[in-house]
Amino acid sequence: MFRSLRNRNYRLFAAGQVVSNTGTWMQRVAQDWLVLELARGNGGTALGITTGLQFLPLLLFGLWGGVIADRYPKRRVLMITQVAMGLLALVLGVLAITGAARVWHVYALAFGLGLATVVDNPTRQSFVVEMVGRRDLPNAIALNSATFNGARMLGPAVAGVLIAVLGTGPVFLVNAASFGAVLFGLYAMRTGELNSAEPVKRAKGQLREGLRYVRGRRDLMMVLVLVGFVATFGMNFQMTTALVAREVFHTGATSFGLASSMLAVGALTGALLAARRATRPRLRVLLVAATSFGLLEMATGLMPVYWAFLVLLVPTGIALMTFTTAANATMQLGVAPEMRGRVMGLYMFVFLGTNPLGAPLVGWMAEQFGPRLSIVLGGAVAVVTTLVVAALAAPRGVFSALAQGVRLEAHPLTRAWRVPHRFAIRPGGARLRHGPAETVSHSRDG
Repeated sequence: MFRSLRNRNYRLFAAGQVVSNTGTWMQRVAQDWLVLELARGNGGTALGITTGLQFLPLLLFGLWGGVIADRYPKRRVLMITQVAMGLLALVLGVLAITGAARVWHVYALAFGLGLATVVDNPTRQSFVVEMVGRRDLPNAIALNSATFNGARMLGPAVAGVLIAVLGTGPVFLVNAASFGAVLFGLYAMRTGELNSAEPVKRAKGQLREGLRYVRGRRDLMMVLVLVGFVATFGMNFQMTTALVAREVFHTGATSFGLASSMLAVGALTGALLAARRATRPRLRVLLVAATSFGLLEMATGLMPVYWAFLVLLVPTGIALMTFTTAANATMQLGVAPEMRGRVMGLYMFVFLGTNPLGAPLVGWMAEQFGPRLSIVLGGAVAVVTTLVVAALAAPRGVFSALAQGVRLEAHPLTRAWRVPHRFAIRPGGARLRHGPAETVSHSRDG
């Protein structure tokens, strides 16, 4: 279950991530609470703008982050991005402690953090396979999610206490210091043990080349559509739980932190369950997890009392993490190494970069019609999207094909997705028998 931890480089990386992610989640809680304090009477819109600005760079420049990840040594790039994010947290902490913080300061620094994330996310995601190799990649992705959500469980609870006792400023300073753990882990790695991909030489058209690669892979396109809609409308819990805690149940910062931690308990459980899977997840895992997440999110938004709201956040987190870890592994395991950075750049663009479109809308709806409706709507969008994707995939055996990494073809007239006729699919979709004219995924290392 924890076989990736046998790798020394990965252990250093994971230890640094535990510390840094805890600080990051502390800052997310403190940042949202600071915005609510600074934008009195307009909190929902201000939270939506802050979240949108933090993810706007991913929408504008996210694809270029993947190009940078393919062009330069990933370990060196990660060290630069960690320093940048630590400095931004330090500035926000100083402003909050001195009482000079204004809403526009938070907006500007959130946008700056988004710029650093543009490069950090695809680089960090594609660096994992260089540490552990393809065989242990699904396990490492799940363990990364487990450490992230373990920090998500601890960070908000600690932040809630610190905010109540000391205010938001010290929380930002703690986060700034936490990036030192990641920098130490990256510095202490044995570079000779890394399975580093050869950096792609700078050339024109590399971004378009990555887009053409993904466009030619119908399996990857299907996953991206599903992830895009679920992430844009269904994964705004950090904002909606703050509004529910403050405006529906009339609780304070500590209760808000507890709600975030309950969601993290579920997410951590889902990540640990995902780590037990040794094989590439099937598309049906994605569809079942996405449907479950949507239904649970809708039920969460309708809970009449706060304790019931908290309890239902746990299974919601399990379904969400099952979905996201399966999607990440599906994308990474089916691509060529020289394309992995650009593919993950596109994945992170869809996963996080579309948030500026959904977050302000969800925030506005929460302000106009109440936080409950915004949560229910997010779950409904996830369910409807999943049903549409399932309807497109099921008729022609796409489930089985995608599970094996087969590239799909489009019908010349209807453009519907289908499995090429030269593939014979056994009942149950367990395996595929390939004829002489077979065509499989573009991956050269699979």
